[in-house]
Amino acid sequence: MNKIVLKSKVALTLGVIALFVTATAFARAGKQDFLLHNATGVEIHELYVSPHTSNEWEEDILGKDTLADGESVKITFEDREKHVHWDLKVVDGKGNSIEWTDLNLVEISEVTLHYKDGKAWADVK
Repeated sequence: MNKIVLKSKVALTLGVIALFVTATAFARAGKQDFLLHNATGVEIHELYVSPHTSNEWEEDILGKDTLADGESVKITFEDREKHVHWDLKVVDGKGNSIEWTDLNLVEISEVTLHYKDGKAWADVK
């Protein structure tokens, strides 16, 4: 009987540890993380996200990759990031760029970029 109680305690302890580790992993995700959808009709070659208060763009998030029309990418932030408002810039293969400013990424979880007839806009959720 004691072996059964001991096994139950061990199983319960392992379950609590697993739950804690899972909760910690979710807590570490940046509050500003969001999913970016490209619905512009063109392939995005460069993608920049910088704090709204910054006068310079951070590094190109895509690096050597591109984001084709119709594709999405998850943008993640470090858990210690404190900025709330961010600017977003995309550049196509011809060097044309579009910027969206002052996005509250703490309240936004998805951004869909659009471009049609010379007008750009973003839908946010």
